[in-house]
Amino acid sequence: VQLQASGGGSVQVGGSLKLSCAVSGHSFDEYIIGWFRQTPGNEREGVSAISAVDDSTYYADSVKGRFTISRDNAKKMVYLQMNSLKPEDTAVYFCATRSGPVIRTAPYEYDSWGQGTQVTVSS
Repeated sequence: VQLQASGGGSVQVGGSLKLSCAVSGHSFDEYIIGWFRQTPGNEREGVSAISAVDDSTYYADSVKGRFTISRDNAKKMVYLQMNSLKPEDTAVYFCATRSGPVIRTAPYEYDSWGQGTQVTVSS
């Protein structure tokens, strides 16, 4: 499985970015796709996830109401629309896949990872 995240950049507080994750090499419609973020010196944290089986989703409390995850099975893409960005959203964002039908939020429960994309929110 290969994953490639893109779409990061620098925005001001209140701005928006849309991250994309391209997935190749496996049956896209059988897995969980998650977005995680990490800042220097801190552990990677789960931000959002979506099941390609039943469209169920997960959002961390810190992003609820601001971020929206979506998927396009035909294109094997997962997106993370990030609105009302805050300085604390600044991080490297990663996408990852997890085998199985149940959404989990711990990084160790994900099998394959893409390279990260930097998101910087400045005030």
